Amino acid sequence: MSRLAIVLLATGLFATSAGATTQALHLVPVATFSAPVYATSAPGEPGNLYVVEQAGRIIVLQNGTKRATPFLDIRPIVTSGGEQGLLSVAFDPGYQTNHQFYVDYTDRSGDTRVVRYRSNGRTGIASSARPLLYVKDFAVNHNGGQLQFGPDKLLYWGNGDGGGGGDPQHNGQSLARPFAKIMRTNPRVAKPFWRVAAYGLRNPWRFSFDRANGDLYIGDVGQEKWEEIDYLRRGAGIANFGWNRLEGRHPYDLSTHLLTRGAYHPPVAEYAHDQGCSVTGGYVYRGKAVPAAAGRYFYGDYCSGTIWSVKVVGGRARGLRREPFKVAGLSSFGEDASGELYLMSANSGDVYRLAG
Repeated sequence: MSRLAIVLLATGLFATSAGATTQALHLVPVATFSAPVYATSAPGEPGNLYVVEQAGRIIVLQNGTKRATPFLDIRPIVTSGGEQGLLSVAFDPGYQTNHQFYVDYTDRSGDTRVVRYRSNGRTGIASSARPLLYVKDFAVNHNGGQLQFGPDKLLYWGNGDGGGGGDPQHNGQSLARPFAKIMRTNPRVAKPFWRVAAYGLRNPWRFSFDRANGDLYIGDVGQEKWEEIDYLRRGAGIANFGWNRLEGRHPYDLSTHLLTRGAYHPPVAEYAHDQGCSVTGGYVYRGKAVPAAAGRYFYGDYCSGTIWSVKVVGGRARGLRREPFKVAGLSSFGEDASGELYLMSANSGDVYRLAG
């Protein structure tokens, strides 16, 4: 038994027996893409799943069948590979009428851009591009890249500490630069202004809002020993998640002092590097097809392919369990219009749906 399992058993957090409920969960293959890194839905399109390919395309899966024409193809302006590429898409809550959507990508110079586009209702219009954010980067890794609209209808964007090992620029505990943070803005105003929602994050590779209550969940990739899941209750204000003074709940660089703007929030779950090496954050399952998974937050590890789920009750993790399936090269989770959950592999290109 692993050291992590022993600790979890001792605290009563880990489910010692999967039981019939866990064993009933499985994955159903949906389709295969080229290095898929994200999937989501658009308002008013219950049968469509938009799958982001790292090289710079967005493909529509319509009622289980791939459309021949990409929704968006910006490969000529994207640098792809490693942690760079077209990393996510978010559709405006008013997409049915304004047809606006937003993408995060790494440009040809290796810098991060968040850009708004419009569609004609079926495909994106390349000439409609309007920049919302430009970040000059100094390394090729820790680019975050998640875009999500929150329960307040603001656009949230995540960025890592800028790259390198150990946060060499000390961005984790700095509010002066747009690194190591989740920020938010109203993208519909003439001059969007980005405000800090959370900081102290090494590389928030996938965050999401619980569609039932608006709580925020973050998968933050660790440095040397620990991967972590962070949680922020809706309305809790600015949060500091501790990097680079802390890695998970553990000291990393004690010469770094925690800033006091916003309370420090320790992770609700973590795992050591004998269980994996790079966390991929997911979603709280709120679909109806798999009652056994209701209310559980699913996440996993890119390196080991292991999938876990947990419930957060009163700000504390309960009933953590390892699920009976794996996804090698787990790059992301996705959620469709009805709240069904998808998992995908950048290595194989396969996209799966959680089933019961």
